[in-house]
Amino acid sequence: MAASRVSLRYLILGLIAEDPMSGYDIRQFLGNLGWLIGSPSCGSLYPALRRLLQDGLATVDIDLRETKPPKKIYSITEAGRNALQGWIDQPTLPGSLKAFTMRLILANSLSRSRLIAHLQQRRSDVAAHQARLRGVAGALHATGDSKQHLALDYALAVARAERTWLDSTLEGLSQTGEVAGGAHRLRSTDAL
Repeated sequence: MAASRVSLRYLILGLIAEDPMSGYDIRQFLGNLGWLIGSPSCGSLYPALRRLLQDGLATVDIDLRETKPPKKIYSITEAGRNALQGWIDQPTLPGSLKAFTMRLILANSLSRSRLIAHLQQRRSDVAAHQARLRGVAGALHATGDSKQHLALDYALAVARAERTWLDSTLEGLSQTGEVAGGAHRLRSTDAL
């Protein structure tokens, strides 16, 4: 099974662990975060939901509504919770922004210590990435090749901003146990 399909399965499990949702609601939620993690197509979302049902990781109830068509509402099973926890407890691969971001989306499913471990690992990954970028910048400066400086400056600025956010978030968690900035999970109805 491809890594992206595996990640989608666990992301869906995390969402329905928080609140039972319809396929449409899941699609809307993920669509709002598409620029961060990529938005799954209906051709990948609904087969993933069917597979979760077949594997006993989710159940479905039909919500009969008077004026609208019936709505399938997906819920997580105990086996689904166990599978989700197993995935969440695995470390992310270095440099995997998508896997890291998916765990942030599911932060409510993480223990405080696991969240801190993921944030610390990401900070280490970003620091290593910054060091590589600085090496590239030095090599470009030495050769006088300025054509790539704009992209490199952008990459360094993004890495600095991410480290600043990680430092602030880790500090908030270590001092108060709370995430700085009052972070919360967005719903499809929240304005971005």
